[in-house]
Amino acid sequence: MLIGHPVFWIVGVAVVAPLLAEIPTPFKVPVVVLEVLLGIVIGPHALHLVDFDGFVATMFDFGMAASLFMGGLDLDFADIRGRPILLAVGGWTLSVLLSVTIVSLLHAIPHVHTPFVVAMALCTTGLGVVAPGFRDSGLLGTAFGRFVLAAGTLGEVGPIVAMSLLLSEQYSFWQEGAFLGIFLFIIAAALAIGIGVRPPKLLGILRRHMNKSTQLPVRISVFVLAGLLFLAQKFGFESFTGAFAAGTILGASTRSERGSVLRDKMETLSFGWFYPFFFVGAGIQFDLGALAHDLPTMLLVPAIAVLFLIIRGLPAVLYRGSVDAAHLLPLAFSSAVPSLTIIVVIAQTGVRAKSMTPDVAAAMIAAAMLSILLFPTIAGSLLSRTSRTAAQKAVSP
Repeated sequence: MLIGHPVFWIVGVAVVAPLLAEIPTPFKVPVVVLEVLLGIVIGPHALHLVDFDGFVATMFDFGMAASLFMGGLDLDFADIRGRPILLAVGGWTLSVLLSVTIVSLLHAIPHVHTPFVVAMALCTTGLGVVAPGFRDSGLLGTAFGRFVLAAGTLGEVGPIVAMSLLLSEQYSFWQEGAFLGIFLFIIAAALAIGIGVRPPKLLGILRRHMNKSTQLPVRISVFVLAGLLFLAQKFGFESFTGAFAAGTILGASTRSERGSVLRDKMETLSFGWFYPFFFVGAGIQFDLGALAHDLPTMLLVPAIAVLFLIIRGLPAVLYRGSVDAAHLLPLAFSSAVPSLTIIVVIAQTGVRAKSMTPDVAAAMIAAAMLSILLFPTIAGSLLSRTSRTAAQKAVSP
């Protein structure tokens, strides 16, 4: 029966989560967090309506690829070139240094086993969580918004590239570095072809099939995604590297009014079907027992949340003189919002590679959800206060 199939429960959660997000509450809960929480409820550690195996595990991998594909699709380096990207690179580099130092110190503490893969997880920024709020408030197109956008972009791209090297088990670090160079060259070539080489006959064929049952442009996009997933695995990288690269290529190739139709179709396919399997699936396999089996593991949740703020928020000091002093704290809290997608990917990949224990993985995901709940709200409140203060100064004699 369909009602007993995992699809019924996962799609049901995908419908309920956005409706729950519409309920007026003091704190705006992101839909992805609700999907993870509801996934926990229907999973084997609560109601046990769905198990994480077989079909669900396969669709989770597809959802992971789709979420990173959309992350690459939304990137636009043209909007952040110049000083924003330079400061973002400096800020992310400082975050990496802070993260590696803190994780190294934790390693020195007896009975504390924090793998170095956590260092990259602490350096992420959830651009997909931060950007909508800035877009709705009209700040995304401002100079301050571009600084936030650049910081978030590095917080997504940097960890993905770094994890491609650190999580590889097939080749040595230096071999992976060489393969990464080849892989990036292939991506650059594909970008050049997608942006600059557009034969009229081919464009005509694609336009004719855009709204037919064949959906040829969508099929080509999925084929590019599958091809780069395959290539990434052959080079010894995790598949998420290929997914992100495919999204970047398609995003650059369709960044025009004509390309908006294809982008809309890919968003519909990813957000409507694949995303729920990823985020609800993350909740289904979330091990509550591993998180709550001892006090140190439970304390890891607030501790990691604080580390997110320190490691990604502290580099805001580099922006002194580039943004108003009143915007430094909002910038710090916005940059510290972790990417739940990348955190889940790192946690699952780390557990699968046996470089991370299930309890650390569960604590890291829980800390990411806690941070996503708190940090955007704090940043928004600080920005609202700054706007009110500026308005009062403008009307005062």
